Amino acid sequence: QVQLVESGGGLVQPGGSLRLSCAASGSIISIYAMGWYRQAPGKQRELVAAITSGGSTNYADSVKGRFTISRDNAKNTVYLQMNSLKPEDTAVYYCNTQIRGVAGVYDYWGQGTQVTVSS
Repeated sequence: QVQLVESGGGLVQPGGSLRLSCAASGSIISIYAMGWYRQAPGKQRELVAAITSGGSTNYADSVKGRFTISRDNAKNTVYLQMNSLKPEDTAVYYCNTQIRGVAGVYDYWGQGTQVTVSS
């Protein structure tokens, strides 16, 4: 069994910062790509940022220059540093990873963490 546990969401004023974390645990042989998605009320879930096992990254245009994704392979953890937050960043943020376990390679999602940007 594999679990993803997210933390770090909350309420922040416009222009503020938050750091999200997502830790994977369980029967893990290796972790491939890791990423963050978000879903705002009434909207589809969208990719925010992703990072490969080798460290290559890509970002949604709306967050380039403001958000930074990183990973600590020793801790099986992915981070999302969010700076200069805007009200339109308000959403539930989900981490997503592809993990090889004893039963094969599967896609896993975190439980979601709410980020609210408001004055």
